Amino acid sequence: MTSRVEIPENLSPITRRGVSRIISEDEFTAMLRRGQPLRLKMGFDPSRPDIHLGHVVGLRKLRQLQDLGHQVILIVGDWTAQIGDPSGRSATRTMLSHAEVLENAESYMRQFFKVVDRDRTQVEWQSQWFGEFTLANVIELTSRFTINQFLHREDFANRYSQNQPIAITEMLYPLMQAYDSVVIESDVEFGGTDQMFNLLVGRELQGMMGQTPQQCFMMPILVGTDGVQKMSKSLGNYVALEEPPQEMYGKLMSLPDNLITSYYEYLTDVPDADIAEMQHSMESETANPMDFKKGLARYITAVFHDADAASAAESHFEKVVQRRDLPDDMPKVSLSDIAELPMNRLLAQTGLASSNAEARRLITQGAVEIIHPNGERISVTPGDAPELRAGDVIRAGRRRFVRLV
Repeated sequence: MTSRVEIPENLSPITRRGVSRIISEDEFTAMLRRGQPLRLKMGFDPSRPDIHLGHVVGLRKLRQLQDLGHQVILIVGDWTAQIGDPSGRSATRTMLSHAEVLENAESYMRQFFKVVDRDRTQVEWQSQWFGEFTLANVIELTSRFTINQFLHREDFANRYSQNQPIAITEMLYPLMQAYDSVVIESDVEFGGTDQMFNLLVGRELQGMMGQTPQQCFMMPILVGTDGVQKMSKSLGNYVALEEPPQEMYGKLMSLPDNLITSYYEYLTDVPDADIAEMQHSMESETANPMDFKKGLARYITAVFHDADAASAAESHFEKVVQRRDLPDDMPKVSLSDIAELPMNRLLAQTGLASSNAEARRLITQGAVEIIHPNGERISVTPGDAPELRAGDVIRAGRRRFVRLV
């Protein structure tokens, strides 16, 4: 662990920007002022193989503190992922095999280190300590808390009141996450606001076991591209870190205007004063929100790809979406392979939609059209079976095209 820690004169960028709540903020601030390297814990369950921008809010905070000299400790939840954390969910989550967990973890860490410095991060796998746990260890751990305490957690309380099942294994999840904090002697644990209960259990367990209770550092939930719900792959309102540049840029351009400044605040280093000026100019209608949104999309695409890729993605967006020109290069599909398929299956088979369900949604929303070589555009509606010819282009959404040959 490094012994040199920078103490910034102004702590506001750390404790205020991109922060929902710190328990306890006074204690955390005092720890920063002491100038001793802190052990910063963030755990992840590799239950899914990808990271989206919602996760980046917390990762940027870790990198910010890491650059000051504090120690980031990444806990790979290879045991808890096999249990499933129900936080924010209304149902039990499916258990994963250990092989699935390892495969997801490899993908997750590749993306994690796009933000956090790999060389200055300590990676720990839960199996290092839980692999040696006995039944006696489990009983001793569970004896420190009551069922009543856990039923006060919002998702458990909701399910209990609705007579929905709560697996005993799910009750173990917060205890195991808390024990991670004890093992690594965490000073600060990071998570979203939906993780507050679990973080507080860790703080309480450390106190019970004679350690200084960790600080709980919670980041705000990033609203997805739909402008309504938390960013989530299952809701389709996400921007993944490994999206191709054109897809990443295009998704960011689909943000509602009211999310522009929050994305700047949580995901960029643009100064607060500049963001406030953006907000004022949009409210007073002295600037076009599209210009700020382009700047945001270009910034984020450059971070996860590079400046040239961001510039090319912007040019593609202006050509295809704003001017409604056809892209210069698009996938080609043989007409004979898809001519007999209903439109929803055609979209899924050609990659214009990720599934039949998404294809039906796109058609219902009027987001699918056939573009003939002469420029005529035919909108596809539910139940349509349009005649397709070689040379036609099928567009699904704003950014997906195939040409029939």
